[in-house]
Parts: sequence; structure tokens; C-alpha cells
Amino acid sequence: MENKEKKQIPLRLSAKLWEELAQWAEDDFRSINGQIEYLLNECVKSRKKSLYKSSSMI
Repeated sequence: MENKEKKQIPLRLSAKLWEELAQWAEDDFRSINGQIEYLLNECVKSRKKSLYKSSSMI
């Protein structure tokens, strides 16, 4: 069962990175927070796939 509770964390970003994320979020019709969460989820999925592939090659 997936935990739907959200955790809050302080996040400090450079102004340039914030601007880039804001534009990307707007392009994808997401809030900046939603965009950051989406990108983190995609990175975690990608890492899990990479770990699975590397462990299955042994």
C-alpha cells in the first residue's frame, strides 16, 4: 500500500535553477512543486531500473 502522506522539506535553489524549473513546469502545466516531485519520481524510477539491470547482469 502506497503512503499518500506528503512530507515537507525546505529546499534552497539558485535563482537560475528556479527560473528554469518554473518555465519547465509551466510548459508541462504543473506547479513548480509538482514539477520537482515529478522529476524526483522519474529519477528514482530510472535509478531502480539501472540497479535492476546491473544486478541482473551479474
